Amino acid sequence: MVILTLNCGSSSAKFQVYDWDKKEVLGVGMIERIGEEISNIEHKPLGKSEFEEKKACPSHKEAVSWIIDTILDKKNGCIADMSEIKAVGHRVVHGGEAFKKSVIVDESVLKAFEQLNHLAPLHNPANIQGIRGAMQVLPDVPHCAIMDTAWHQTMPSLSFMYALPYDWYEKNNVRRYGFHGTSYLYTAKRASVLLGKDPSKTNVIIAHIGNGASMCAVKDGKSFDTSMGMTPLEGLMMGTRSGDIDPAIVTYMMNETGMNSKEMDATLNKKSGVLGITKGFVDRRDVQTGVEKGDVICTLAQDMEAYRIKKYIGSYYAALGQVDAIVFTAGVGEMNPSYRLKSLKGLENMGIILDEKKNKISVSRNCETCISADDSPIKVYVIPTDEELVMTEDTYALMDGTYDVHTSYEYYFQSKEYKNKARERALPGNLEKNPALKGIIARA
Repeated sequence: MVILTLNCGSSSAKFQVYDWDKKEVLGVGMIERIGEEISNIEHKPLGKSEFEEKKACPSHKEAVSWIIDTILDKKNGCIADMSEIKAVGHRVVHGGEAFKKSVIVDESVLKAFEQLNHLAPLHNPANIQGIRGAMQVLPDVPHCAIMDTAWHQTMPSLSFMYALPYDWYEKNNVRRYGFHGTSYLYTAKRASVLLGKDPSKTNVIIAHIGNGASMCAVKDGKSFDTSMGMTPLEGLMMGTRSGDIDPAIVTYMMNETGMNSKEMDATLNKKSGVLGITKGFVDRRDVQTGVEKGDVICTLAQDMEAYRIKKYIGSYYAALGQVDAIVFTAGVGEMNPSYRLKSLKGLENMGIILDEKKNKISVSRNCETCISADDSPIKVYVIPTDEELVMTEDTYALMDGTYDVHTSYEYYFQSKEYKNKARERALPGNLEKNPALKGIIARA
């Protein structure tokens, strides 16, 4: 049984083709520059060379058709016939309060998403366009929506409410929603497996550090608090987003510069964060290079970002009362030891003791590692996320009629015997370059 997952942005569409019966990724790829004069597609089919192509792709409907043509191509594809696709899973960024778990899409669901467009104007419209385009190209299979916000619907009101006029919540939906939910679901469940604990008895603090970055306090296996808010702007310092600031800065700088609300929104979301501090860098690898060369501004940016992570760890430790593990995930969290070191250094009295040698060794997206000291009361894990797998399993379970909210549903990757075949194939290459990695691989 083949399941296609789609993650449609305003001008892009990521896709994965998964054989559920074999638990195998058959192909993965992405279309960029949808709607521009020339778009491009990249596809990595299992056991074949990577394929690239460029042509005009004016809309998400054409993008989905292009994806289907690519994965069916005899030379560069990964399936033989479109009839093999039994369901499609779609990422939807914002489900508001209406959706607490993944759903099968119909017109009423799409209309509910459209009513939430004002909460995620850069994301939800593109997500909906992708769903509608896919439903036209693949009308005879179920389409399922997996929301970033659904995981966080377990947060108590003391976590999600803002100290603002209550009417704003009742009439305008102003509250904390949180994002990166599929990543948190996956890494929280995997952390429970590595700890040998029931998810309902597991408390972890997860740092999802990529270009967009957030953190989540997981209490008894459920989201208790998270750093992103009504939008993805709040919380940690990010690639281009400011994260937490004094709200009065907004009106002050609008008065000082004459910026309007759209210009201010663009500044906070697209011109701040690491980019704003370094005056040009977004990729943390470039920042790391600058740090290693002694660049003062790059060092400041990295120190600021790590310091905010450390502050959130401290506040979430206090909120949870008892913590089993700290988890790092996403691109920076998985691949940059310097950020992890700076985020955890000085927390030894809290029971968080990093092994600096293990931390330096842990640079891989193909295995889960334990980088805490052997005597650390609180474990520190690096767990490569797998949002597509969550989307795939939710889609399968919805189609199969076995799906339920995550507190009542056991994912197959919660098994001690779970293996990611693609990562297992790639791991020997990592071990060849970094043999010491084998000694810190986390075992259930």
